[in-house]
Amino acid sequence: MNRIPWDKILSFTAFDAVKLLITALVIVIVTKIQLVNDRLSALLIALPLTSLVAMVWMHSGGQSRERIANHSEGTFWFVLPTLPMFLILPWMLRNGWGFWSALLANCLLTVGFFWLTVIILRRFGVDLMPK
Repeated sequence: MNRIPWDKILSFTAFDAVKLLITALVIVIVTKIQLVNDRLSALLIALPLTSLVAMVWMHSGGQSRERIANHSEGTFWFVLPTLPMFLILPWMLRNGWGFWSALLANCLLTVGFFWLTVIILRRFGVDLMPK
């Protein structure tokens, strides 16, 4: 984790373009559904579509079962600190906060909750951010 392989991260293949189009299509469809039914779009977003699509791309890209398993487990733990945002943001918006200020406040809270989760889980032997 000391050296980030920027050459691998920034390389772009035809398969990456296909992944980009399909992934973007999923997001566009869900946002279009929101125009008609906000509860259905919320249900679709609550499904781990992004994680499932990412795991399909990982498998298609030849990632090992261990890496996919690590990704899945890490996703579980990383979702936890984001959950309060889905209650705090609507409360803020309904109580006079502007959209951008409420969104910024929630991003900062989520970062704080993220690091708190990392610290707490380390005490129980789960290291989400190995050194």
